[in-house]
Amino acid sequence: MRPLLPFCLAFAAALAQQPPPPQSNTAVIDPDGTARITRVIPVPENLSPEARKLLARRPGPEAPTLAERRARTDAFRQARSQQALQLFPARVEEKTIGGVRTAVITPLNLSAANRARVLINVHGGGFNADSGSLVEGVPIANLTGITVVSVYYRLAPEHPFPAAVDDTVAVYRELLKTYQPSRIALFGTSAGAILTAETAVRLRQLRLPLPAALGIFSGTGDMLDWNDARALFTLGGFGGAQPEKPREPSAYASTTDRKDPVLSPLYADHKGFPPSLFITSGRDILLSGTADLHRAFLRAGVPAELVVFDALPHAFWYNYELPETREALGIMTRFFLRCLAR
Repeated sequence: MRPLLPFCLAFAAALAQQPPPPQSNTAVIDPDGTARITRVIPVPENLSPEARKLLARRPGPEAPTLAERRARTDAFRQARSQQALQLFPARVEEKTIGGVRTAVITPLNLSAANRARVLINVHGGGFNADSGSLVEGVPIANLTGITVVSVYYRLAPEHPFPAAVDDTVAVYRELLKTYQPSRIALFGTSAGAILTAETAVRLRQLRLPLPAALGIFSGTGDMLDWNDARALFTLGGFGGAQPEKPREPSAYASTTDRKDPVLSPLYADHKGFPPSLFITSGRDILLSGTADLHRAFLRAGVPAELVVFDALPHAFWYNYELPETREALGIMTRFFLRCLAR
């Protein structure tokens, strides 16, 4: 045991040098409005026990390289996709649609009425990985009873904007040959939520008919905006490495003007857009972005709904063990069934 003594002493000394966690709330406001704050934020009492466990998780280490991030994301997606298929049974078949690789997710009992309807999913993953293709698409296909086409769009940095938009438009164009636009909906989470809005703007520019509904689940309309949520939260809520304000465009945006209306749909004309459902949460890094884009839709007269789940982190509905996830999926399901004509 003696060889461990120096290590233990060094560890204890390091702990002693760490500042104690804040026990009270403080705030100093600079002349320019910058806030320097500490906050003690208890978990809301109305959160489920499962959600409390999620909030108590310690974040893992950051992936230092893109290859490592993709490897970690792929492992997560594969495991969570298997879980999705166990909880929400469906058939999955890879197909090329409009020259783009996709996963066609078909309910086990596809009714005659639902054969004429389709949902297009564009996954999350920061535009440089796939964290949610089947994770997002399988539950919705099962619960709505409608086929979901999940688009494996090209990823940045190898394929920056507008490659992902072009791929989604190509799939949509091809599906228009089989489905009426009034029976198509487009949805996605995180990067996919942004891509949903981007694609809708591009469809308008191309004078193509818009889908019957949009599902924008934790997104933003301004690719370079810095707001309260991005300053306060991480992908895990309050845990993990805090992102810094970007000093240059992302690998996805590349050299495109930040206010290009497709790249940043906040600056587009939304008049005549279809009914849209926005979902976010109280500790979501894209909370502000989702709310701002929702307000832009409302200003244009779009019938848009916003649902905010208290305290939960970004894209919490990827965690199937939460009762709140079941609630969110139910809200999405009812919205799509309501909006797609029979």
